[in-house]
Amino acid sequence: MAPGLLACFGRVSATASAPEPATEELAAAAAPGPVLLELFCSQGCVASPEADAVVARLAQDQQEAGGGERAVVVLGFHVDYWDYRGWKDPFASSAWTVRQKAYVEALRLDTLFTPQAVVQGRAHCVGTEQDALEQAVRDAPRYPAPAMKVTLQRPNPSTLQASFTGTLRSRMEGGGSVLVALYESGLVTDCGRGENKGKSLLNDHVVRRLEKVAAVRDGASARKSVSGTVQFPLWDAFRASRCGLVLFVQNAALQVLGVQHLDLPDNV
Repeated sequence: MAPGLLACFGRVSATASAPEPATEELAAAAAPGPVLLELFCSQGCVASPEADAVVARLAQDQQEAGGGERAVVVLGFHVDYWDYRGWKDPFASSAWTVRQKAYVEALRLDTLFTPQAVVQGRAHCVGTEQDALEQAVRDAPRYPAPAMKVTLQRPNPSTLQASFTGTLRSRMEGGGSVLVALYESGLVTDCGRGENKGKSLLNDHVVRRLEKVAAVRDGASARKSVSGTVQFPLWDAFRASRCGLVLFVQNAALQVLGVQHLDLPDNV
């Protein structure tokens, strides 16, 4: 169906880091970082499993073409407006629906739909349309990845604390925020009702938590030092080996100005 319809289409610590530029010139000359691809989907949508597979394959192909470097980072936001159709998505959140609505406004679209892919906060397409996705990735502006170090701690068994410090490596246009998502891959769900009834669904890059690390003022330099600490409430089946962090800079117009991927150590 057309996209305009509501239709389917003790304490442990670890540190990860990227090198920090010494000057504005070095920051400007830094190699482009990855592109952020956000997939808005639902287990209640018959086309979302295909979109999951398409974006995962795209990210893998881009990584292999780049010699192991991540050229595309995927975050899957499971929305909740399909839950009334007979199957409640266990990973859905009203907060992700609100995030998608913000893109609908920013991109001047008519309505919500799934599966929708948003690339660098600037372009969108149906998540199953591989050619359109590849074109959007090719056309997307790329910025140096933020040079942020992260220290991870478990202040208690049910909380992961992440402390960040480093530089943006891109000039902030319009003011905005540094955000960090905690995602989980390898999630398998046996769907008992709804449009995917009887299917075993595999979901990767599922956003479990999204937090704001810091606010950044308009015109902040690429050398701007940023720091902040966030706490992620953890779920019962949390396993660090299946999870990762994606830190990204987003301006007030929701345009993404830099993306950094951080693996979680197994012992966190």
